[in-house]
Amino acid sequence: MNKRLLIDLANLPEEGKAYAGELPEAVFDLPEDDATPAGTLFYDLWVQRFESELLLTGSISAPFEFTCVVTLKRFIKTITLDGAAISLEIGNQGEVDATEALREEILINFPADPRIDEADVPEPCEVDSQYLSVDKPGEDGLPTPPRAESDDRWSALDSLDLEDQP
Repeated sequence: MNKRLLIDLANLPEEGKAYAGELPEAVFDLPEDDATPAGTLFYDLWVQRFESELLLTGSISAPFEFTCVVTLKRFIKTITLDGAAISLEIGNQGEVDATEALREEILINFPADPRIDEADVPEPCEVDSQYLSVDKPGEDGLPTPPRAESDDRWSALDSLDLEDQP
């Protein structure tokens, strides 16, 4: 397994070249409270040079462990991009490191609100009823949140006369 995806421009044929392999989990370098890499980054790419641009097309994927925003359970979801197209400016470089571009392409495709029902092995995504205090009998000791109609903080706005405003 390579630690980086390095492309030697001097040895890149004009018609392009296939690159396939995997990169270690360490390339993601995510904070502790974020998703956790659960495996390597796999790539199967066709690399071709167009003047001052390097175009990588193909597929990339990597599994991650996320926390469900509803159930708070941890689950594995593989981020897979089958039609990836990555363009890199190359200038006069002799060798191009495409590792960071692959990393970024995976990270921008993270789910905004990860849910366990979208996992590789989906599970029901439901809040455990013991954590819901709305519509529960009062004797269970859980506080009931105030209802929207009892919130009078905004009632002062109702008395404003806005008809004379331009």
